Amino acid sequence: MAAVIERDGRYLLVEEHTPEGLRLNNPAGHLEPGEALADACAREALEETAHAFVPTALVGIYLSRFVRPATGEEISYLRFAFCGELGAQIPGRGLDTGIVRTLWLTPEEVRASQDRHRSPLLLRCIEDHLAGQRHPLALLHTDPSVFG
Repeated sequence: MAAVIERDGRYLLVEEHTPEGLRLNNPAGHLEPGEALADACAREALEETAHAFVPTALVGIYLSRFVRPATGEEISYLRFAFCGELGAQIPGRGLDTGIVRTLWLTPEEVRASQDRHRSPLLLRCIEDHLAGQRHPLALLHTDPSVFG
C-alpha cells in the first residue's frame, strides 16, 4: 500500500533506512491480516508520517521487480497507490522504525532525486497523480472473510 499525498504542489515522502542505504519513498508498507486495502494505506501513512490519512481514490496498481544488489535476492512489489486527504500531524506520535524523517518535495525535486528512490514506483505514482489518474474506491472489494 502506498499513499500519494500532495499539498500545495509538493508531495509528502519519507526518508528511510533500507539495506541499500537511506532511500526516499511514498509512505508505504504491507497489508496486514484482517485489513482492507484502503485501511492498510491509512495505517501505513499514519505510522510513517504521524499524520492521519483518509484515502479517497485509487491512483493505480503497480507491479515491479527488484534485485537486491548485495545478495541477488529477487523481490516483487505489488503496489496499490491511493491519494486522499491528509489530516493534522498527531502531536507526540513518533515515526515508524526505520523512518528518519518526512519531506515535502516538488515534482521537480522528486524527479531530480531518482538515484535515491527506493523503487521506480515512487516517481511513477507521482507522475500518474499529476496526470489526474484517479479511480473510485468502489473498484476495490474486500470479502467479509478477510475480517474473520
